Amino acid sequence: MRLSEAQQDIYRRQEPHALFPEYYLIKVNQFDDVARDSLDQWIYFLKHEEVPEGFSARGLQEAKEQLDILKLPEAERRAYARYQDDLHQQASMVESSYGWGMHQGRKLGREEGREEGREEGQLQERRRIAQSLLDLIADDQLLAEKTGLSVGEVRGLREERQRG
Repeated sequence: MRLSEAQQDIYRRQEPHALFPEYYLIKVNQFDDVARDSLDQWIYFLKHEEVPEGFSARGLQEAKEQLDILKLPEAERRAYARYQDDLHQQASMVESSYGWGMHQGRKLGREEGREEGREEGQLQERRRIAQSLLDLIADDQLLAEKTGLSVGEVRGLREERQRG
């Protein structure tokens, strides 16, 4: 690995190690598929594009979720992006409506009632979004993970659609 002449002029360094402190080359293909520690778990993930049960390396579950999204067909990825946008908009609406404007002196029962109402509204919205994605995402488990519903709820929605 070498710096180009332009990079040498810009950074006033001749060698990459003078610019970047350390490099680690990981030969993923030579990995024996036995995860002994967190680094091995990450290497397994990079080599096989999957995360087996029991892997607990920091950040690995988040990477798996992102990979699952990237593996979706284009139409499903777009639908999921719309779903994420809807969630952000809902959170923004809830925060602006309730989060900042609540007064400290309100009665506990009233706050609990509002919280229950919000939760019910969010559940209804998750169901609405899941219904809109039923035709795009065939995997009930994946749809449940991405909408926050249970697999049983997703199957129930799918059955309702088939009946009606």
